[in-house]
Amino acid sequence: MLLRRRFCSGPLLLLLGAGVCLFYRTLMGGRNRVRSGRPVTRRRPAEEDPLEETRSLISALDRIQNQAWSWPRPRRRAAVLTGRRLRSDTEVQLYQRVLGQMDYQVQLAPSAETSSFLRDNTGVSGWSLLVCLSSSERSCVRRMSLSHLHHHQRVNLMPELREAFSDAGGGLCNFYTRPQLTESELPIRPHSCGLTNEKLQVGTDSPPPARAPPPALVAMVNLYVLVTSVKPLTSFLHDVSVVKTSQEPRGRVTKLRKLLLQQLGPVTSHEALQQVKKVIGDVLTVAVSTNQKQEALSRCVLCYQLLTFTLLLGGSVTPVVVQVDPDLTLWSLSDPFDRQITRDLILEDTLYFLLPSTPLWSGRRGRQDGGCRATGGVCLSDDDFLILLQFQRLMKTSSPFLPLHPGVSSSSSSSSGPRGISDLLVGIARFYERRRSGVTTNETERAPAGAGGGPCVDPHLRQIYTAPPLTLTPPFSPWVKQYHAEVTFDTVTVRIRPEPASPACRVHLDEQGGPRMANYPVGLGNSRISILVTDGAGLEPVVMATYTIQVFRESRPSLPMFGDHMMCGFVQVLFIGDSTNRGMMYFLLERVNASLEAWGRAHDTRVYQGLNGGRTLVGFSYYPQFWLDRKSRPTFREALLQLLHRSRPLANSNQTVLVVGGVQWLNTDHLRTVSEVLSSESLGDILVVVKSLGMGFHLPVDGVRSLSLTEVQDLYRENHQIVSAAKHHGYEVIDTFSITMGRHKEFLQGRCACHFHEVEKVGSAGLSHGTRSTTNRTAPPSAGPALHSQSSVLDTEQEAGPKSSSYHVRGPVNEVYSEILLSRLCPRTRG
Repeated sequence: MLLRRRFCSGPLLLLLGAGVCLFYRTLMGGRNRVRSGRPVTRRRPAEEDPLEETRSLISALDRIQNQAWSWPRPRRRAAVLTGRRLRSDTEVQLYQRVLGQMDYQVQLAPSAETSSFLRDNTGVSGWSLLVCLSSSERSCVRRMSLSHLHHHQRVNLMPELREAFSDAGGGLCNFYTRPQLTESELPIRPHSCGLTNEKLQVGTDSPPPARAPPPALVAMVNLYVLVTSVKPLTSFLHDVSVVKTSQEPRGRVTKLRKLLLQQLGPVTSHEALQQVKKVIGDVLTVAVSTNQKQEALSRCVLCYQLLTFTLLLGGSVTPVVVQVDPDLTLWSLSDPFDRQITRDLILEDTLYFLLPSTPLWSGRRGRQDGGCRATGGVCLSDDDFLILLQFQRLMKTSSPFLPLHPGVSSSSSSSSGPRGISDLLVGIARFYERRRSGVTTNETERAPAGAGGGPCVDPHLRQIYTAPPLTLTPPFSPWVKQYHAEVTFDTVTVRIRPEPASPACRVHLDEQGGPRMANYPVGLGNSRISILVTDGAGLEPVVMATYTIQVFRESRPSLPMFGDHMMCGFVQVLFIGDSTNRGMMYFLLERVNASLEAWGRAHDTRVYQGLNGGRTLVGFSYYPQFWLDRKSRPTFREALLQLLHRSRPLANSNQTVLVVGGVQWLNTDHLRTVSEVLSSESLGDILVVVKSLGMGFHLPVDGVRSLSLTEVQDLYRENHQIVSAAKHHGYEVIDTFSITMGRHKEFLQGRCACHFHEVEKVGSAGLSHGTRSTTNRTAPPSAGPALHSQSSVLDTEQEAGPKSSSYHVRGPVNEVYSEILLSRLCPRTRG
């Protein structure tokens, strides 16, 4: 059970007493001035200037809060109850980051029963803030006794609000069931509570006449309300809204004022905004005033709650509340990233807006005059005085939150009875609203990420959003640039969207012109994701910071490992094809030469000489060169002729092997071309091995084509035709499509999800085998158009490190069909 000792501080009690005395003298001094040594006749109450009194009140409150800075204070403690959420959840990380920046000591716990902060609730060592996330409210309410909170303690929960807007059955709001609520014309549908959001439709109840003009605005708008006190009611409206129209059924995030201004014009939009505020304020006032339970509880003075109000806006009708959720919901946004990013933005704004740099009040005032102190004719209790201090501080804070209630249209009770706390709050609201209406540009508005002007002066990320959520090591921090994450074998793609800390900065993935958000294929082993924060203020974007995520995807030993093997004799092996064919070539080089000392992602023609003690030559030509314009792209015939000419002399025997194939470009016409070229070049007796098609491009990845199921089925039929045609020409066949189709999840790094091999550095080795590599930059005249080398453009690792390095080709799928290739070279298996 929580201890219930009151939290007091002697020096701050003196400060508060002095502040109240100053407050009282300030107000009374304005009513008893002396000019030229003669007393001035005091005005009657009806003649007093309310603006001047409010200004004096605000000055006194400012002085009280300013003096609080001079007193030492202990470090504040915040307990965040995470419920079922993981520590890697972006909302959990947000509370850790923001509260840490505000010098809170933050403790994460799944429930109230497991938090040591909540068990220790005595004196200055007690907690200051309790945050109950969406899956921990029951534990929070069950464990906490809100009637015994100290004045310095806050909870992001108001049970009376949750009870008022709970579902009494069929979506009927619970406050509508109370007997004291008579039939009134509240601007809310009675059945507006509970899980009815999916039933809401944008439109009118009846179709307009055929010639009637359309209304100026018909939209369903989600608005986010922050309630900071129930009795008296004080609340604020966040400027971000989510709007759905018949033309935009998926919903979009926009500024409420911007939406109204665009649709209604400057004059009408201002009136519409005031009408929206009044509608929400009226509903809140009635809902909390009919709560029967709140009178029995002492108020949680600094508790707060965010609610979601859904309003139907029409150009010619009063806004109507059609849904109230006692939580922050954004289901109108179809994109999960948009939902979480907008939610995090509102939560972050709430913390910076609500939590003061120094406590408003650290103890109770001495009780006088029957439990309250007469202040300028108004008797304020301790709770009321604290609410007054907080409301005045919030009203002068520049923030995306707009004053909601009390507002300029709120009524004052001074004309019908004694003045109270509500009158002071209304006066403060009117004072700041008058000041704000004169200088509207001072209101802070956060622009969408990437839409801000000016230079990028804060090149950091605010958060990295991923789906599925990645557990980053170390946990995300804007100042940490290197991360590691691990995913299971079945995770083949990761969707990622980084958000910059400043709207003036832009983010790109992998390169300066890369997308802001993308799906990444996650290959077996390590995959690297680079996030670039750039400044786009100049003519050319400048990279200001780079974040890197190394994602490791676990493998499974699903294929047999080959042990003893037999190498058949051959002198020349020639490869023509894409990177999948190149993987087989490097596996062959490592096997033939007992090591792999030269490696690069070749996109040109290469000839490796001096292998196997100078007895073997291997040549490779990349085809097709898809990055070139179609008119400049060499044909398959030209590429094959160039490879043959570059590799001569060639023996017209089965000790010369030509391997042809790729991912999904090969067809039966290419096989007919091979037969024609070999005959014309007097190489008709060499061994031809056809590597058939392969799986790839089967994942929904941004920036590359994605095959549908029907297209994959078409590939299967086309592969069958290639295998049949190859056998017809007397060629050996490796059916890589059947192998990779059954192992389509076992791809390695690469956006196409078509690579089943990877070359890794394994250590240092000398050039004992004398391997050398030559690269063809220009083709002989008889070979047709030159095969342009794009290696330096497509891969900065084209020249792969110092020549003393040794490499290893890994990848079980690539090893399987490469071993099949080696077996096809043995004469006893041919035919």
